[in-house]
Amino acid sequence: MNILHISAECYPIAKVGGLADVVGALPKYQKELGTKSSVVMPFYNNKFTQENSFEKIHEGYIALGHKYYNFKVLKLTDHPLGFDLFCIDIPDLIYKNYVYSNDDTERFLAFQIATLDWVLTFKEKPDIIHTHDHHTGLIPFMMLQSFKYETLKAIPTVLTIHNAQYQGWFTHEKVHLIPPFNFDKVGLIDWSGAINSLASAIKCAWNVTTVSPSYMEELKLKANGLEDLLNHESPKCIGILNGIDCNVWSPETDEKLIKNYTTSSVISGKHVHKKWLCEEFHLDIKKPLFVFIGRLVGEKGADLFPEIFEQALIGNNISILLLGSGHKETEEKLTKLPRKNFNTFIGYDEKLAHIMYAGADFLLMPSRVEPCGLNQMYSLRYGTVPVVNAIGGLKDTIIDIEQEGGFGIVHSGVTVEKVTTAIAKATAYYSKKGFLKNLKKIMEIDHSWNNSAKEYVHLYKSLKN
Repeated sequence: MNILHISAECYPIAKVGGLADVVGALPKYQKELGTKSSVVMPFYNNKFTQENSFEKIHEGYIALGHKYYNFKVLKLTDHPLGFDLFCIDIPDLIYKNYVYSNDDTERFLAFQIATLDWVLTFKEKPDIIHTHDHHTGLIPFMMLQSFKYETLKAIPTVLTIHNAQYQGWFTHEKVHLIPPFNFDKVGLIDWSGAINSLASAIKCAWNVTTVSPSYMEELKLKANGLEDLLNHESPKCIGILNGIDCNVWSPETDEKLIKNYTTSSVISGKHVHKKWLCEEFHLDIKKPLFVFIGRLVGEKGADLFPEIFEQALIGNNISILLLGSGHKETEEKLTKLPRKNFNTFIGYDEKLAHIMYAGADFLLMPSRVEPCGLNQMYSLRYGTVPVVNAIGGLKDTIIDIEQEGGFGIVHSGVTVEKVTTAIAKATAYYSKKGFLKNLKKIMEIDHSWNNSAKEYVHLYKSLKN
């Protein structure tokens, strides 16, 4: 079975969020199950594309309304990803030093059209075309309705929604940019009076998945205006929990760590990294260390961090370290907090993130929205206890210590009081005998892509039957 993943991001080529991690891992695990999985993405002007080699395998031109653009298909040749990677190079539109901007309509529409134009030339067509988020959301519609792609309409399409908050809206004044189609079908791209790429994909894809079962159910209640559509299309919708790439995220082999460790050496291994963090950021190694790693945005509950941290640090019995960036006002408030038992790294550093997963005692994830969440799975892998809000994939992956089989700290709702109460609960747990025993337990939880990849392959096969 030949699977073609189409995405705006793919780790390690270009990463903004969890979408990249999924697209960079799922094809590898699918290949281990006997499928031929490959990825198509835009060709950006970034460090990875500058430092690696690509060969041109196709070239052509596309029409975007009344404008014409040359494009090339480039294949990565010198980096072992575990799957074939193809990049669509449209110098005038895509080859930028960023992935996203404030107006990407033409950029990502051109990327989708060029990809389908290339697929038209295949002697052997893909068995499944798997699109990811709104950036590729018009592909299912164009395959079904655009006249030039008539020969592709029998290929099953799958849409995975990684984050339904972003939907790729643009006005009907730009409908002429889409390759000609029967205008009687314009309703398939419309939602609430605008062209909505994600809504179109939900309508037109043969199957729709989200990145966790709970997130699928939550979207039927709250999906930034798409609730009715998802309820209507629910028979073809399913939630499949994301996994993590255990070849990348493994304390036994992680080259970014100071010292590798296993379940049998977890206590000493984590101590080495906690000691480094506390020395580097002037924290007290004797206190339980809470960390946050991620974007400082409302979805993550970050707007409450200044007040949460200020209250949680009263009594001087914990330390907090934050790695991330985002909302400028939140950044400024955090940098003005007293530095006693608290520190920040505004920005992002991949090596530091790995060391924090390894050295922290607890990971904070008070997310208001978390379609799946990968950070809590990384933290488990490194023996760090997650403190999470019961939402989306966090609800599907973390069981509270007070429940049977529990191993994490779970709170319901995101307020200053609820998060600080959860931090206090974690602090009390830190001093109990079961805490150290739990570290070995959580490291052995299997959140690899193995099971998820099997579910996707099973879904593909059902669409081909």
